[in-house]
Amino acid sequence: MELKKIKPIKRSQALQGVSREHHHGLLLCWKIRTGFSKGIAEERIKTYVDWFYITHLVPHFELEENHIFPILGNDHKMIKKALAQHKRLHRLFAETDSPSKSLSLIEEELEQHIRFEERVLFNEIQKIATEEQLQTILKIHSDEKFNDNTDDTFWI
Repeated sequence: MELKKIKPIKRSQALQGVSREHHHGLLLCWKIRTGFSKGIAEERIKTYVDWFYITHLVPHFELEENHIFPILGNDHKMIKKALAQHKRLHRLFAETDSPSKSLSLIEEELEQHIRFEERVLFNEIQKIATEEQLQTILKIHSDEKFNDNTDDTFWI
């Protein structure tokens, strides 16, 4: 049986920075999993996760919701799904009653959300986005180097 080779997705230059941010989101999921597997105290993991959320995810979600999702329109079923996922993730990050459970759910749901955006949603957006819309995203989104919080590298 021959394995089918998966072709890499050709991402529009305007969305490449956002895709790099998705990569860091996937690394966050990996860090949470690694923290759990090493028996790291949930407070340490939560401290890092809270920092990541405020520093990286909130601005990322705002960029998507204000400038990328409107390309398809907020009534589009895929945009409704992505917005519902954002809302759910905001609630999970704010959860304080059961940190272990919410961290576990963040790890699972953030990864699923990123995979959906990268494999499905962004492909649809790229198909219909005008050059002007893509240029607007390029102007608005600064593709800065990722600055990690290395105060407590529990995942190492």
